[in-house]
Amino acid sequence: MAGSYDQQRHSSNLTVGMMKNFLISIGIGFLLFTLIPRARVTYGMDVDGCLTCHKYPGLVRLEHPHATKILHIDETKYLQGAHGKLNCRDCHPKILQVPHTGITDVDCSTKCHLKEKQSIRSKIVPLSAYHRREQSYITRLDSNSACNTCHSIYPHSHDKTVRALLNMHTGFTLCEVCHLDQTGIQGLFYGWKDPEEVSFSGEPFGSFFKPGKDSSPSDDHLISRIAAYSVENGKARMVDHRDDVPKAEEFLRKEKQLGPAEKARQMKYFHRDVAKKEISVACNGCHSENSILDFQKLGFDKNKTHNLKTLGIKGLVTKYKTFYFPHLFDQ
Repeated sequence: MAGSYDQQRHSSNLTVGMMKNFLISIGIGFLLFTLIPRARVTYGMDVDGCLTCHKYPGLVRLEHPHATKILHIDETKYLQGAHGKLNCRDCHPKILQVPHTGITDVDCSTKCHLKEKQSIRSKIVPLSAYHRREQSYITRLDSNSACNTCHSIYPHSHDKTVRALLNMHTGFTLCEVCHLDQTGIQGLFYGWKDPEEVSFSGEPFGSFFKPGKDSSPSDDHLISRIAAYSVENGKARMVDHRDDVPKAEEFLRKEKQLGPAEKARQMKYFHRDVAKKEISVACNGCHSENSILDFQKLGFDKNKTHNLKTLGIKGLVTKYKTFYFPHLFDQ
């Protein structure tokens, strides 16, 4: 009986082993089927995870005070375009890490347009010529905050690692949500601000809606953003520095005539309750389980709340100074 049992166990092990091998073969076959290019493949794949960041509308960086670089890519529109069959790094081979700033050109004739190389006047093509139909960003926002009296609607420019990600928040929150010094603020909570007029380039995004036909031009929208509120004497008051707008406008008119001491004094006044937070602190302030924002009370469903608290892009910002792309799919 012992010999019979060993034979049965051996036979059973062989069967299990064959089954495992079969399942592994099926898995490898399926993987190869999905990954190896076939004759009918028409679309590229985001194999490097570029859309982890670039899928967000309003992703903008400032090159200098009056020039913006739009970095948003709408995947659906990209796939439907002339270059939709290409992976991102087919055109952007020099981008090997995050952050990847300063790389602004694509050489179309190194891989794809080989035959046309001599006929192209300048083979180095600025990126501004592409992706325009795939991008969305805010071009005008009628904010009545003193912050926007001095700062543009895309105010972040210094930190090259995160400037575009921070500017993306323009369409969703007021400056005070991230930069308010909470010391001494009574009954602090967060809610929606009254709608502001806004114009978009590309598809509108955020909490927007079209105004009435008689209220503004047809290409305008209204947008609601999250704001900080305090409770004083039982009444809620939005903390948005709107009362400082006249003083801020006067400061801009006279700024060049002010001496260093007076300029510093006025700057201190305008920033009297503004906190400059480290990036990791600012991100985790909202995008974590201990978020200062009650997303469900703000109207987000459970899935959206979970996504906002566990936002994947946050890890690139808070955990890495430099993130190098893996080369798992390189040919």
